[in-house]
Amino acid sequence: MTKAEQKKVIELLRNDAEYYDGIGKQYRSNSDIYKLLNDPEQFGKPTEQNINFVLGGYIHTAILEPEKLEANYPISEATSRVTKVYKKDVADNDGKMMILRKEVDKCNEMINKIKNNSVCQSLLEGEQVIYEEPGIKKINNTWWKGKADCINKDQALLVDIKTTGDISRFKKSANIYNYDSQAYIYKEIFGYDLVFLVICKKTHQIGIYDCSEEFYNRGEQKVKDAVEAYETLINDPLFDLKDYVKTDTL
Repeated sequence: MTKAEQKKVIELLRNDAEYYDGIGKQYRSNSDIYKLLNDPEQFGKPTEQNINFVLGGYIHTAILEPEKLEANYPISEATSRVTKVYKKDVADNDGKMMILRKEVDKCNEMINKIKNNSVCQSLLEGEQVIYEEPGIKKINNTWWKGKADCINKDQALLVDIKTTGDISRFKKSANIYNYDSQAYIYKEIFGYDLVFLVICKKTHQIGIYDCSEEFYNRGEQKVKDAVEAYETLINDPLFDLKDYVKTDTL
């Protein structure tokens, strides 16, 4: 692919519909890695809606692209998700999960905590800072895509915002949720080291986590394993995926 062709693809990927459901489907992403390594039969299938994903998206958008908040995250005034009010709101929202007003209030507390923290602002603001920037790169003979929360060119850093239920366990969660492979892929695509800006949903404590060489290396290995899994389990016409079984030793 020429640089001109890559630039054209990147412009298309700025649109969320293209990134997730359009041309972006031609590229692997970090979100594919879990399925390829743990549940390949689910590869390519839509992931069920998850309230933690919705809340995380709300916080990201409020901080990085507040002009998109109202259109992308309609709010339900229902007291819970089992009420008739909520079910009607969802029906009016094309069946998509909605955020509750009480959840918005909690999110706004976290958003304000980040906005009022000088360390966070030094990472998220500057003369050469770009938000929600897509990129693509061929890694291990496979084209990958990524969308950086924040590229801080002043500090030569990528900043990725995460929420966690327990900040004391974030380092362990980073392995479980494949943040190591995300860091590796994004460093390859954008050319900068990555730091995670993390806020705890319970205590609102903020943590800044940089990535060690070991962390990147672990992510690189996951990418290699995911590519191999794709080629042997998904892309091989001689293999029937229904015959897949996971094997391990206890």
